[in-house]
Amino acid sequence: MNQIKTTLLLTMLTVLLVAMGGAIGGKSGMIIAFLIAGGMNFFAYWNSDKIVLKMYKAREVTRAESPDFYGIVENLARKANMPMPKVYVIPSDSPNAFATGRNPEHAAVAATTGIMRILSREELEGVMAHELTHVMNRDTLISTIAATIAGAIGMLGNMLQWAAIFGMGRGDDEEGGGGIFGALAMAIIAPIAAM
Repeated sequence: MNQIKTTLLLTMLTVLLVAMGGAIGGKSGMIIAFLIAGGMNFFAYWNSDKIVLKMYKAREVTRAESPDFYGIVENLARKANMPMPKVYVIPSDSPNAFATGRNPEHAAVAATTGIMRILSREELEGVMAHELTHVMNRDTLISTIAATIAGAIGMLGNMLQWAAIFGMGRGDDEEGGGGIFGALAMAIIAPIAAM
């Protein structure tokens, strides 16, 4: 079911990206946006987990480096009969934990030093069990790809806003560009869609 959701999400976001490309540059803008969307979908599918972990400055840990936390994840993965995910620690006082990866065989779980400090072992085990269910249900793939494409849509929306401010919108021509009104509409819609 989540694979169908992922496909529908990617399709809708790709259509939105292509529409934005059309508002900026007519048919040629749509083609360029379609190629960009295709490349982003491919890149996000294979690399979104690495991007998220780098963004949070997460560091992979071993059993020797973090025996309690690693042991919790290892025990939960064994009980769930799933492959052992990579285990990461994020150097932050903010209490947070998340899972990422395209499938259970390529998954990672991460927790901040802040959450590990304030929760008891049983509470942390509950949080990590919750994160591992996201991996098992492949929710992580949907969220990471959605975040990647939403970021691109937000970036294009920002570009459209600047284009509208400086009068760089295409006029209606034989390529079907949306002109300044199309660019303005997309500049307003894009950030909303990205959220």
